[in-house]
Amino acid sequence: MKGLLSLTVFLPLAAALAGAVVPRSREKYVKWAAAGVAAVVLGLSIWIYVHPSWNALTETYPWITDVDFQIQCKFKVDGISGAMLVLTALLTLISIACSWNSIRTHVKEFYILLLALETGMLGVFVAYDLFLFYVFWEVTLIPMYFIIGAWGGPRRMYASIKFIVFTVAGSLFMLAAIIYVAYEGRSFDLETLTAAGDGVKVPADVRDWLFLAFFFAFAIKVPLFPLHTWLPDAHVEAPTAGSVILAGILLKMGTYGLIRIALPLFPRSAETFAVPIMILAVIGIVYGALMALAQGDIKRLIAYSSVSHLGFIVLGIFAGNVDAMQGAIMGMVNHGLSTGALFLLVGVIYDRTHKRGVDDFGGLAATMPRYATVFLITTLSSIGLPGLNGFIGEVLVLIGTFAAQPWIAAAAALGVIFGAVYMLRLYRAVFFGRVSNPANAEGPDLTFREMAYLVPLIILMVALGVVPGLLLSKTRDAAGGIMRALGM
Repeated sequence: MKGLLSLTVFLPLAAALAGAVVPRSREKYVKWAAAGVAAVVLGLSIWIYVHPSWNALTETYPWITDVDFQIQCKFKVDGISGAMLVLTALLTLISIACSWNSIRTHVKEFYILLLALETGMLGVFVAYDLFLFYVFWEVTLIPMYFIIGAWGGPRRMYASIKFIVFTVAGSLFMLAAIIYVAYEGRSFDLETLTAAGDGVKVPADVRDWLFLAFFFAFAIKVPLFPLHTWLPDAHVEAPTAGSVILAGILLKMGTYGLIRIALPLFPRSAETFAVPIMILAVIGIVYGALMALAQGDIKRLIAYSSVSHLGFIVLGIFAGNVDAMQGAIMGMVNHGLSTGALFLLVGVIYDRTHKRGVDDFGGLAATMPRYATVFLITTLSSIGLPGLNGFIGEVLVLIGTFAAQPWIAAAAALGVIFGAVYMLRLYRAVFFGRVSNPANAEGPDLTFREMAYLVPLIILMVALGVVPGLLLSKTRDAAGGIMRALGM
């Protein structure tokens, strides 16, 4: 299996570079090639995830060696990164499928950017060298900037610039912290820096500041309240594929960074700031839900629901026990499936009507029964109905948080209630409400292509709800290792 991880990471980038030399007269072949490469990457990711020796898969290649402490291309996979590899590959392939007919200008460039973005995302989840992690982290910014700015809505330039300013600002803090940590630890290797236990060895008077630098960068990406303001604009203006990738993967890079880097490097600082961060997470949970309740644009509603759902994930990360951490990891996957599916469904109806207001529809259950059924299952998944994937993650987070801070868990539970209110109210208005415009209520039902990329998400929502061990059994050891690093 030597080379399998690096092949999985760099195959999309290689395809993107090859696509760049294809003449514009043959750009349709780039679209087909992108779909084929994304399918191969999905197959490789699943193979890595299910293979018996997947958790021993490590690859190290020399990169920058003529310095005092070497920078390596070091890749490693565990239960958490393995799950994120599969989710990234799946949503990238689905994003290509959902864009098949809706992207009509600069087709070649769009799919090249999607493939380059996939390499950046995959690299973030398997990089075990801090410098390499930062490179992949930055690689994801430019493709998403252009996807929003070139193929987005009327205010796309404002949204794309806001996205890049926020994320680059956080990245600069992270880069400064990485340089300091590497200088003190004489290495960029994440395992070397944490090998002695109790985090990286840095002076006590700067340890908390370094943690906060990493936390700030990751919190912007999550985004955690009050650093969330770039997200609704980015979602509303992005094309459907951009929203799916943004919600399903890019936001999880922030929570993954907290789990993989911030906590292992600075366990004592994480413990010191745990309660304030949990309070911010709860504020985000309630605030995001209330803001979603007030929205008239379906896409903006789902964007604010992401602020609420990601608050649950951050809450589980800092609760300080394995149950909550397992819930947070499962929440990362669940949110990618359910919210990714919601953005796909909004894209379906927008392609037909060029409308996405809550009050623009009504009565769709009668004219689009397949669409109504898929939307209902996704809605129930999003609000955490028992038997679907969203339930297990939220319950584990609340159980773990209650064991650590009961009053914070009680406040967070309000988010579950508000989440059910805004999603069920949305569903009632769109599918059973008064028909506000007959033309919008008479669109064709889901096509075969649309069903082909939505049904796998529905299957995973049900499978993870009924058999959560499909994921939790893979992530248990990694979650336990992080808790042991924290001394818990």
